[in-house]
Amino acid sequence: MRLVMMGTGVFAMPTLRALIESDHEMVGLYTQPDRTGRGHHQHVNPMKALAEEHGIPVFQPKKANAPESIADLKSLNADLCVVAAYGQILSSELLATPKAGAINLHASILPKYRGAAPIQWAVKMGEQETGVTIFQIEPKLDAGPVWGVVTTPIRPDETYGELQDRLAEYGAELCLEVLDKIESGSEAPEEQDHSGSTLAPRLNKQDGAIDWSQSAAEINCHIRAVQPWPKPTAIFQMNNRKPLQVQVLEATAQPDSYAESATATEPGEVILATRQELVVRTGHNQSLLIKRIQPAGKKVMEIDEFLRGYQPQPGDRFVSHS
Repeated sequence: MRLVMMGTGVFAMPTLRALIESDHEMVGLYTQPDRTGRGHHQHVNPMKALAEEHGIPVFQPKKANAPESIADLKSLNADLCVVAAYGQILSSELLATPKAGAINLHASILPKYRGAAPIQWAVKMGEQETGVTIFQIEPKLDAGPVWGVVTTPIRPDETYGELQDRLAEYGAELCLEVLDKIESGSEAPEEQDHSGSTLAPRLNKQDGAIDWSQSAAEINCHIRAVQPWPKPTAIFQMNNRKPLQVQVLEATAQPDSYAESATATEPGEVILATRQELVVRTGHNQSLLIKRIQPAGKKVMEIDEFLRGYQPQPGDRFVSHS
């Protein structure tokens, strides 16, 4: 088939690579416009670079639904659009342009976690399993009939970024299988059970802040869900020091006996600070062992190094905001 891909970022990259290496013909890539960072440096778009390396035309419209963008798509005479993490909602007119419409690679087991941040929400909500789904795109958000699903357990210590990398590879494999189905015309996609749908809206920078009133398990899930972005942040208030902005990068729930025997009363308050351990009270009368931390402007530290340098004491406290 003649394929156009629409995508941006690391999640879409393995699928683009798989399509280029497949027997199908890649006739175009739609990707987001180039971004200019600090110092007016252009960010390299790896998808654009890979497409250009293989002589594939690249289109970077600000609005994919604009008349001129749809005219470009019509000129490619594509059989199908493959969409992954493109970041734009596609109009009915655009979806009707390729002969077989468009399919989308989505990083959840639909109908759960429809929306822009399915991986982060699956980790944040403590799900034991997630996956990738490919569905036929319809105007309603992530609600089209499903062509295929791959599932995988979420590892107990896995961050959003690590899980995203795994799911991206599964998605590329699934995409090739779905293309075979579509090309053969032997199968039809299956309707989703819309009654089971949940939403996974995009996170913003403020969503990284740790809520210490949550349970220890919920905080652990949050810490993993916001790495590498928007990062699990807190303010550490220590006696005789200025408040210290930190990222708490790894932590594990502790037995309830820690919190029950401690005098600390407020969520975020340090229960235990030795040369090797930093234990903090959380909500629900529980406690959390912090294992890795990064003070603002400093390197990532294992907790024993942090303890030697900053020497926190019981009664010091982590808070969400200054």
